[in-house]
Amino acid sequence: MMVKRLFIAVILLVLIVGGIVGFNRFRDQAIGDFFANRVPPAVTVSTSMAEAITWKPTIEAIGTANAARGVDLSVEAGGTVEEVAFSANDRITAGQRLVQISERAERADLAAAEASLALATTQLNRARELQERGVSATNNLDIAQSEAASARAQVARLTAILEQKELSAPFDGVIGIPQVELGQYVTVGQVYATLQDLDSMRVDFSLPEQRISQIRAGLPVSVATEVGDYKARGTITGIEPKVDPNSRLVTVRAEVENAEGTLYPGQFLRVSVELPSEENVIAVPQSAVSTSLYGDSVYVVRAGEEEGSKTVEQVFVTVGRRSGQMIEIVSGVEAGDEVVNAGQNRLSGGASVVVDNTVAPVAAATE
Repeated sequence: MMVKRLFIAVILLVLIVGGIVGFNRFRDQAIGDFFANRVPPAVTVSTSMAEAITWKPTIEAIGTANAARGVDLSVEAGGTVEEVAFSANDRITAGQRLVQISERAERADLAAAEASLALATTQLNRARELQERGVSATNNLDIAQSEAASARAQVARLTAILEQKELSAPFDGVIGIPQVELGQYVTVGQVYATLQDLDSMRVDFSLPEQRISQIRAGLPVSVATEVGDYKARGTITGIEPKVDPNSRLVTVRAEVENAEGTLYPGQFLRVSVELPSEENVIAVPQSAVSTSLYGDSVYVVRAGEEEGSKTVEQVFVTVGRRSGQMIEIVSGVEAGDEVVNAGQNRLSGGASVVVDNTVAPVAAATE
């Protein structure tokens, strides 16, 4: 009796275990068949057309603004400051008197020298009259001429010293903060202000030696400040005829207009040198290019097997230069190919897509 019950229990256990195993196999097979036959939903993407455009290559650099004419004005002759005839940021004209140094002693010396010149001139005239009458020795006339010339030279020297005491502007411009005060004793060479002509500016920047063959005087440049909205255009006016052996950079200078005076010497600038345009360059938005360990690639939209459907093909490309938001495609894509520019992170080769360009990113090359 016990054996019969045990046998029945074993049979029931086998049936239960077999049913569970069979159900699990059936479930796994059903799930596998479902996913194997399931068509993934189409991914919504935006696209752009690869176009053969007019490429405007540029060279980007960092520059520093300098006034076309700018100097630190310094004292030419020492003395006490009697007058400061300007205020900070005054617009100055060439020849305008800026600082007056005390010249009382020099004027007294000049008066004495002028008196000596008058006496020497009188003696010279008298010596000539006597010489003409034949009643004076020749050497007396020579002595009188020498004394008159010496007196004139003394007057000229003191006049020059007086002119050095009156400091004037060498050119038109904007003057800075006065560095001297009324009554201050100043020495030769002491800076009393800075004068900058802000109507036009020089921009100095450096480029790698590999770029030397691409630049020349007369090429247009555009500059912009890091802060604010200052932008200006100009041209290259000079290229240093040597490469710095330490940095391997060559210094370039451009001139830009600054009619509104919004750019100041020493200011940081972003410089863009505009090279000659190139025709029929294949370009796509930079957002269309994906970079991985295997290289750069884009997804190109192709016609699907069903009518009206679209799929994508991953195409590896060789990229070139960048300009603004555009990137040059050297090989891999032809003009007219439709490439995905957004949404490609959800794509794989052969995936179905739906194109929706209502929110497509706008891309353009630098103007």
